[in-house]
Amino acid sequence: MSNYEHISPGEFLRLYERGELKNGLVIDVREPFEWDYYHLDETILMPLQTIPASLGRLPSDRRIYVVCAHGVRSEYACRYLAEQGYEDVVNVIGGMAALAAARGFAYD
Repeated sequence: MSNYEHISPGEFLRLYERGELKNGLVIDVREPFEWDYYHLDETILMPLQTIPASLGRLPSDRRIYVVCAHGVRSEYACRYLAEQGYEDVVNVIGGMAALAAARGFAYD
């Protein structure tokens, strides 16, 4: 059983486009070359393997949305953050591929 939530790509984009994620934090756990190819503005690049060393940079009092390419690495990141005591963590289902598709762009 997970201690974090999931959000559909459509719901995430609705919140993102309305500016309703500004009180939260969106981290992208992909690699820099993936980020350079396509990313959303106002997200923070934090590759998956850097998460343990970056815990001090992540607020524990804000909702953290986690996105990757297809939803696998973000799932790992969410699980790890929940295990470290972060209580408001949300995995973006399907990752950037799903978000890009919802915007009419073929990610891969």
